[in-house]
Amino acid sequence: MRRFKNILCVLERDESSRLAFERSVALAENNQASLTVVDVIQRVPAGFSVPDGSKGSINLQTAMVRDLESRAQALIEPLRQRLHIQHKVLSGTSFFEVIREVLRNRHDLVIKCPESPAWLDRLFAGDDMHLLRKCPCPVWFIKPHAAKPYRRILAAVDVDDLYPPQELKTRHALNLQVLEMAASLALAESAELHVVHAWEAMAELVGSLAFSPKQSKEQITADVEQEREQRKQLLDKLMRNVKTESSAMGDAVDYLKPRTYLVKGSARKEVPALAHQLAVDCIVMGTVARTGIRGFIMGNTAETILEQIDCSVLAVKPEGFVTPVALDE
Repeated sequence: MRRFKNILCVLERDESSRLAFERSVALAENNQASLTVVDVIQRVPAGFSVPDGSKGSINLQTAMVRDLESRAQALIEPLRQRLHIQHKVLSGTSFFEVIREVLRNRHDLVIKCPESPAWLDRLFAGDDMHLLRKCPCPVWFIKPHAAKPYRRILAAVDVDDLYPPQELKTRHALNLQVLEMAASLALAESAELHVVHAWEAMAELVGSLAFSPKQSKEQITADVEQEREQRKQLLDKLMRNVKTESSAMGDAVDYLKPRTYLVKGSARKEVPALAHQLAVDCIVMGTVARTGIRGFIMGNTAETILEQIDCSVLAVKPEGFVTPVALDE
């Protein structure tokens, strides 16, 4: 991946973070990017102290910071000759402090492992889902014990054209971002690239309504096939646009020969199903398609998809997304 120049890696307390750290280092080296590694701890009430093993005591916040700095030093010291890397300890609510760090220093990618390494019920827990909803830059969640390198990348796009003109423009740009990042990741990992668009047939939906005029099954089938052909043309057009709007991307697409999937059904059901079927290692997807609205977060479709998958995720926001988190809060 060759587009990121100021990467932020978020460490967790357990060993699951090592994979995110290793990915961050490799990406920073490949991009000649700077890398900031952060730990986030809760604020400790002022004056709260613990015994220091001798006759005195030590401020708990200070002790926690010292412990994290010692751990980080062991990780990053061997790398200082190879890349520009620094470590910070932030205090407060995790997703707030990570986003504020992004805003302060204009990071262009956040990398971390999910909060729940066991992945028992769902991929994302509270702070992780907040980060996905509100972080202004792309967020790459690395699944613990993920294949290295990745074998299959799935890009989820939306080529539906039944939106107002300005939103269509934003969605098109977001689709291109998703495909660019997915292709770049596939090249870096020597992985297969798969592209999916899920669509629901309006003819079937309208035909199921009680007040709609009765149509024969043959007519509904014909209308559905017409819709399918329209969606195929839109998906094919998007893939052509990727090649024509960027010469570098055109070369990447020609080399990768991505396989496209036009899946009839709800995206919130069909995208996770295809991800499981293909055993993909990472999904690249947009998480919001409107800009300029402070605090507008990803829609129910994207959130429902994210709740069902068990692979790594690279989540992309459109240019102009406005986070609800402010530096002065």
